[in-house]
Amino acid sequence: MRRIAVVGAGQAGLQFALGLVADGYEVTLVAERTPEQLRGGRVLSTQAMFGPALRLEAAAGLDLWADLTPAVAAVAAVLAAPPAVRALEFTMTLDEPAQSVDQRLKLAGWLELLAERGARVEYRSLDRDGLRELARRHELTVVAAGRGELAGIFERDAARSPFDRPQRVLSCLYAHGVGSPDPAAEPRARMHALPGLGELYLQPALTLSGPCAILLWEALPGGPLDAFGDAPPPDVQLARIRDLLGEYLPWEAELWTEAEPTDAGAGLFGAVTPTVRRTVAELGSGVDAVHVLGLGDAVVVNDPITGQGANSAARAAEAYRRAVVEHGDAPFTADWMCRTAEHFWQQHARHTVEFTASMLTMPDHLQGVFAAAAEHPEVARRLANTYAEPSDHAAWLATPGLTAAYLASVAAAAG
Repeated sequence: MRRIAVVGAGQAGLQFALGLVADGYEVTLVAERTPEQLRGGRVLSTQAMFGPALRLEAAAGLDLWADLTPAVAAVAAVLAAPPAVRALEFTMTLDEPAQSVDQRLKLAGWLELLAERGARVEYRSLDRDGLRELARRHELTVVAAGRGELAGIFERDAARSPFDRPQRVLSCLYAHGVGSPDPAAEPRARMHALPGLGELYLQPALTLSGPCAILLWEALPGGPLDAFGDAPPPDVQLARIRDLLGEYLPWEAELWTEAEPTDAGAGLFGAVTPTVRRTVAELGSGVDAVHVLGLGDAVVVNDPITGQGANSAARAAEAYRRAVVEHGDAPFTADWMCRTAEHFWQQHARHTVEFTASMLTMPDHLQGVFAAAAEHPEVARRLANTYAEPSDHAAWLATPGLTAAYLASVAAAAG
């Protein structure tokens, strides 16, 4: 049995570790928080898992909450022009339903499952010296922790990092009692774009206390939606949300009259600088040097505007697992680490970075796509499924010419 260490217990680290255990590897995972601490803490993300990532979880037997979680087959999109006008709206239909499980619930359950399946789970924090010692004792060490003491071990790749500062300020709330525009219809996500101000996303989800709604403000820094810089408690956060909805999205405000936070840890605040880092770090020097491989948010961080975080983490975990298995008994050299990470970058990660950058900057040709989506359902459907399969961005959204050619073909087919 080959000995592999995984540092970090998020979507990527846990899925990777669970996959390796199923493949017969001896796995040690280092996590900072226990399952009890996770369940009793603050929400961690606004994850929305699309079909390709959900299929990976199902194939690995990790979809433990699939039957309890709302299945979201479509997104209702609105362009809201101030003051409070529904200027443009359309429905984006997904080929496969999306689901969202509160990561406090999911990661705690996966940690317990990992221990049950025979992995060694250590609950502690690591600094660079501790990581170097861990790497010396294992044939391969993968770091899937993008924050804390180890956040800086992977250097920023300036050529691949599209921004040097946050493009949005984020505020998230998990809530019970949020209404639906059509209670008889299947659950839908809702997306509101407010030009010059930011975006609002609302995602049906499953939390510790049952089905809920996740609201995410993506506010332009310094604008009127950037109203949560003091990280207020959930009840105060909800009151401010109601005020903003009443002013900018009154039709949405009507659905929040009975809403309440799911729990004391229901709110999350922050800002993300979309960043790509070099995927291999060297610890120590000379004959004592060891190399570690970065995975997930440790090396690629996207703003949540396109929902790529958990999805990309799931796909990276599976890509790395396959690479380990296919490598057989050969040593895990720094060159192998670089090739493994570069393959995943070319196949998937670069597309998430480019797609997310487009949505954050909204170039003219992408604005034209939203207008065309309101007229042509097939455009809306393709846009929806680009979230699920971001590599399609390169085929029709990457340049004005590609977009113009596709929209012209749709218009011609429509007569």
